[in-house]
Amino acid sequence: MSKFVNFLAGLLFGALIGAAVALLLAPMSGERLREEAQARAEKTVDDVRATIEEERQRLQAELEALKRGEIKIS
Repeated sequence: MSKFVNFLAGLLFGALIGAAVALLLAPMSGERLREEAQARAEKTVDDVRATIEEERQRLQAELEALKRGEIKIS
């Protein structure tokens, strides 16, 4: 689980740094820049949600395998 949390923290940090750099270096109008920033933020949120859902499904499958006795806890 620690790797997953580290991944999410890195993803969020990278998205924030990328957004800041884009805002500072963007040669477009304010309105267009806001639209672009919002689109990128929505994509990042969607990516995080997809990653969380994948991890939830993996953990759910692992829990079911534990319940069936396919995985032993030592």
